[in-house]
Amino acid sequence: MKYLMVIEPTETGFSAYSPDLPGCVSTGTTREEVEHNMREAIELHLEGLREEGYPVPEPSTSSSYVEVTA
Repeated sequence: MKYLMVIEPTETGFSAYSPDLPGCVSTGTTREEVEHNMREAIELHLEGLREEGYPVPEPSTSSSYVEVTA
């Protein structure tokens, strides 16, 4: 499955979340670190849902960029 990960810069590095998995978030000091941490967070989140008997949400969020002149 492919889940969208939104990465945002912070004052101390980066934070990330997945819109399809409410409550699944992570941080890192570099972009590479937050991507790695978020992958682990998603895997643990899905494992927890399965263990508790909750359904695993299908990925449904997508993204797109719009180019405009400033």
